[in-house]
Amino acid sequence: MNNRIGRKIYYDKTTGNVILDTGERQGAVVETTIDQDFETYQVLKERVRDTVGVIQLEYGQYAADFAQCNGYRVNPETKTLEFSYPDPNATEPQEPVYQKPLTEELEETKQAIAELTLLLTTMTGGV
Repeated sequence: MNNRIGRKIYYDKTTGNVILDTGERQGAVVETTIDQDFETYQVLKERVRDTVGVIQLEYGQYAADFAQCNGYRVNPETKTLEFSYPDPNATEPQEPVYQKPLTEELEETKQAIAELTLLLTTMTGGV
């Protein structure tokens, strides 16, 4: 049995701060329920259930972002992950600046370029 299970990220609904990241697992592993996680993980046992949100990711989802980031959180309003990336030119530690995953930004940029290219081609008559 070789299952691949994506990570679950439990977060504080008010602040978006990550409480627990279960990590990705593969091999002879079984998916756990949220109830089982609240029984298993001490950090969740200590919380009031209604104050905790969870995001379930696919196996490998945002792998590049997790590898390159220096922090992440959940935006409490949109309930989406936001990452902070290190500034390679910074000489001193900086406060994290959270933004949507760079992998999503890249895909959106590629799509916008394709749409603009198509628009320009139709406007110029395919010259």
